[in-house]
Amino acid sequence: MDEELNVTYMITLDGHVEVHKYRFLYFIIMFTVYILIICSNSTIVYLIWTHQNLHEPMYIFIAALSLNSVLFSTNIYPKLLIDFLSEKQIISYQACLVQYFMCYAIGGSEFLLLSAMAYDRYVSICKPLQYPTIMTKTTISIFLVLAWLVPACQLVASATMSANQKLCGFNLRVIFCNNSIYKLHCETSRTISVYGVFILLNVALFPMLFIVFTYAKIFITTYRSCKEVRKKAAETCLPHLLVLINFSLLCTYDVIIVRLESDIPKLARLFMTLQITVYNPLFNPIIYGLKMKEISKHLKRLLCQNKMK
Repeated sequence: MDEELNVTYMITLDGHVEVHKYRFLYFIIMFTVYILIICSNSTIVYLIWTHQNLHEPMYIFIAALSLNSVLFSTNIYPKLLIDFLSEKQIISYQACLVQYFMCYAIGGSEFLLLSAMAYDRYVSICKPLQYPTIMTKTTISIFLVLAWLVPACQLVASATMSANQKLCGFNLRVIFCNNSIYKLHCETSRTISVYGVFILLNVALFPMLFIVFTYAKIFITTYRSCKEVRKKAAETCLPHLLVLINFSLLCTYDVIIVRLESDIPKLARLFMTLQITVYNPLFNPIIYGLKMKEISKHLKRLLCQNKMK
């Protein structure tokens, strides 16, 4: 390896808008959002962990998604808050790769967890008699392990290849490290590009197609069933679909930001990036807390207990 590749390069994160003028306002707003994300998602995990009637596959996957939101936010927000109070918004290339790795590994696991939830709903609604034998503790554990390990293992190779690339650029028009790190490389690597498409297909496109196909089967089955079955399907599937649509749109934002970077005004690009960091982690627990009947019931009890104290 060339000696140049062993040098610690500092990357400037140039996606901020008038950060020197509004640094304290940005800090207060984003710190408040971060606390809300941690508290709301931790509450969902706590409720599922402590109540025996929530120890079912669907709720376990919801807890895993909430844990993902905490991990994703912790990967982004502490560095973001430090940048707001710093004179220069910089990050080492190695740390940038770690942030990039965590961002997309967690994002990939999100799609796989949503796929597992879709399959769980399919078996529950379309094959109710076989549900206990199919969705066992072993099956759930396998789904969870695969959801977290498959994207992580694939992203390790991508991050390693990027670490071995020579850099010619040191400026990113973003507020955290994402796919735009490839624009720092002196040469576009065909291997990295092809492998990136392979990862995208494996952890995003194929799972999304599987989810769409699964819910289509569910809706066809429930359409032919009685009103009570349709109501139950709507209550459990609607929150999942809302989360899937939100997350898919945010992933589309991420692609747009990277591909059309030079054509998007800085303020619009910042706003789109903030959608990724705020919308999904903050609103997922709200969707599940309000739309999932059992979680909503335990949440109301918890809030009432706190008020009585």
